[in-house]
Amino acid sequence: MFPNDVFADVISANQEFAKDFEDQKLTGRAKQGLAIITCMDSRINPLAMVGMNPGDVKILRNAGARVTDDVLRTLVLATWLLNVNRILVIPHTECKMASGTEEQVHKAIFESSGIDTRSIEIRTVIDQEAALAIDIQRIRSFHLLPENIVVGGAIYDVHTGLIKPFNGI
Repeated sequence: MFPNDVFADVISANQEFAKDFEDQKLTGRAKQGLAIITCMDSRINPLAMVGMNPGDVKILRNAGARVTDDVLRTLVLATWLLNVNRILVIPHTECKMASGTEEQVHKAIFESSGIDTRSIEIRTVIDQEAALAIDIQRIRSFHLLPENIVVGGAIYDVHTGLIKPFNGI
């Protein structure tokens, strides 16, 4: 059974949204050829921060904007089937994944929940620029992506709304 009581606000908001919804006849392909990898942080509005609209961009989100195996899998699909020819990796300032070591985050989760999460890799980031350089290189060198794919990185400032292009370390 669907937990209606827990999601009543979501279902209600969706019903209001659907009242004025107009199908934009989008295809699922990235009209602007762009994929953005960014954090799941709700302070980030990926389309707005780059001046694009639904249908323009493929957006991949996870904790810390890290290039994981699943991100690479998704990029393979996006580049070969969904018109993506450029990829922008955008972590952000004040990211929780950049606030401590792997051990510290596991400890904090354990202290707040009693759950031992050490069996999973959290992928914390002590140096955002170093991690961004690694993630960009991971995409550029991934053998299943097109050789001509253009990859860049930038760091989004959650207080100014600006993205600062990353030129390497």
